[in-house]
Amino acid sequence: MDPSEYFILSLFIALGLFSIVAAICNFDWYFKTSGAMTFVNWFGRGGARIFYALLGIGLIACGALGLAYWR
Repeated sequence: MDPSEYFILSLFIALGLFSIVAAICNFDWYFKTSGAMTFVNWFGRGGARIFYALLGIGLIACGALGLAYWR
């Protein structure tokens, strides 16, 4: 695996952790961005927090599985 692939998969894990922390801590600055406001308008603030926590879990899973099984 190339170093760039390690970097991308590590970035997935880091962004997943960041998304989970933002969802748990309910960062106001995070949920007032234009991208997050779309999900806040659709699901409400609580639903958006759940969405971003699940997104974080998915990103971490993709990054971890990529690091474990990439050939």
